Amino acid sequence: MYRHLDKEMQLFTIDHSSPIPLHMQVETIMRELIESEEYQQGKLFPNEIDLAKRLGIARNTVRQAINKLVHEQLLIRKKGVGTKVAKNRITTKLNNWSSFTLEMHDKGVDFQNYEIRASWTLADQDTAEVFGISTDSKVLKLERLRGLDAGPIVYFISYFHPRVGLTGDEDFTKPLYEMLEKDHHTVVVLSKEEISATLADEYLATVLHTEPGDPILLRKRIVCDPGDRPVEYNMGYYRADRFTYAIDIARK
Repeated sequence: MYRHLDKEMQLFTIDHSSPIPLHMQVETIMRELIESEEYQQGKLFPNEIDLAKRLGIARNTVRQAINKLVHEQLLIRKKGVGTKVAKNRITTKLNNWSSFTLEMHDKGVDFQNYEIRASWTLADQDTAEVFGISTDSKVLKLERLRGLDAGPIVYFISYFHPRVGLTGDEDFTKPLYEMLEKDHHTVVVLSKEEISATLADEYLATVLHTEPGDPILLRKRIVCDPGDRPVEYNMGYYRADRFTYAIDIARK
C-alpha cells in the first residue's frame, strides 16, 4: 500500500490494487493522523464525505475505519461537532490491582487531589448489606476528587467497615492500603469489581467539570482482607472521555 499525507491533509492516496482491504488502508492513515501534533492538539478531522472524495472510495468504507477507532477509544465523534483525537486518556488494567495512587505512580502519571473529605454517616442499605451490619451503624465515609492539572477525572466515595478502626483524622493523601496496613493492621488482598455505564447528574457534572447527561464510568469495588471480610465499599465515578479500563484475559 502506498499513501502520502502532507501536513495540510491535502493529499491522500491509497492503493486500489492492493490485497489489503480499503477500510484497513484508511484505518492506517487515520492512525498516523492521530499521532500528528495538530490533531493531538484538538484539530477536527475532515468529515466522512470529504475523506471519501479525497480517497476515491465509498463513504461507508471511511465510516467503517472511523468506527473501529472510535470503538478503540482513540477518536471521539460528536454529532454536530465532528471527530477528534481522544486526548489524555488514562488506561488501567483490572488484572493488576493496587491502590489508585500507586497504580498511577507506576504509570508515571502525576495525579493530584482536588478535594479530600472524611465524615461519619449511617450506613445506607447497600453499604449495610455489603458489610453485614445494620443501617443504624455508623461508618466512615471518605470522598476524594482526583485528577490531572487540566482538571478532575475521578470522584471516589468509600465506606469503611467499623472494625477497621479508622477515626477520620488519618492522612488520606497517602496511599490508602499502605496506610491501612501500617496504622490499622488491616491487610487487603482482594478487590471484587463491578463496572457499568451511567450518566452524570447535576452534582457529578459539577465536581467532574463535565455536562449533565455526559457518560460516566462507574466502578464499584468491595475490598476484602485475607479472610474475605469486606474492608472497604468503594464507588468510583470516572469521566468516560478521559479514562479507560483494559482487561487482559489469558486462555486456559
